[in-house]
Amino acid sequence: MSRLSELYEEIALCEDCELSRHRSRVVPGEGSEEASILFIGEAPGWYEDQQGLPFVGPAGHFLDELLGSIGLSRRDVYIANVVKCRPPANRDPLPSEMRACRKWLDRQIEIIQPKVIVTLGRYSLAQFFPGDSMGKVRGTARKKEGRIYFAMYHPAAALHQQSLRRIIEEDMLKIPSLLAEAEEVAEAEAKPQQLSMF
Repeated sequence: MSRLSELYEEIALCEDCELSRHRSRVVPGEGSEEASILFIGEAPGWYEDQQGLPFVGPAGHFLDELLGSIGLSRRDVYIANVVKCRPPANRDPLPSEMRACRKWLDRQIEIIQPKVIVTLGRYSLAQFFPGDSMGKVRGTARKKEGRIYFAMYHPAAALHQQSLRRIIEEDMLKIPSLLAEAEEVAEAEAKPQQLSMF
């Protein structure tokens, strides 16, 4: 059994917040344990709660399109959410719920060791850069703790505000060069330092 599969079993038993009482299924995440890119959304919606998989509703279909635009599919990346259970009536997750779930997200990052983390929406962004405004930092990348973080609007934003669709599509096109940059840095760090012979 993989480390992620073991983690999924732990998450399925979690009752650390009220969301566990309302879920049909827990939605831990999906994708490759060796993924170089980790996409982090906000919370499962109705479709995700029914299937136990992230981003399978309309926003997920748009995410699939976005991945295709840069030559990737779900098999190539890892997709998760800040909270692993659906908030009732798709309300925003509460601070206490996000705190309760943070340990699971931290463990996923520790197992996968992504080179690039893409935050989808303000709740995901706030996990790593509290106080930042999505409108100001979207489409920008930052290095923190040896990896690149890239802020994007949540795909669902384009479903509610059509004008954001092109912005999200353009931001997605920046990801391949960020990944290439992250891989170059990782390669350079992995090379043994040559010692001077003097």
